[in-house]
Amino acid sequence: MYVKKTSAPRTATLADGSILTIADLPSRGTRWVARRKEIVVNAVAYGILSRDDALRMYDLTEEEFDSWLRAIAKYGRPALKVTSLQRFRQP
Repeated sequence: MYVKKTSAPRTATLADGSILTIADLPSRGTRWVARRKEIVVNAVAYGILSRDDALRMYDLTEEEFDSWLRAIAKYGRPALKVTSLQRFRQP
């Protein structure tokens, strides 16, 4: 396996002490669950993946990605679960 040369870091140590790598990124066309959404948001936040690359790679809209960012910042990973959307939405 060959790793594409990039100036971005290949790994990042997250706040909880876990290590995120390029290999941890979900595949294209993935089924979105809270954990995979969190991985993409963290990859962008820690510079492993650029925001534009994430939007293009995963065919996301800016609004969708921004909603993930807001949900994680305010409530954490549980807010990304589809079954919990009503609980965490603003009135």
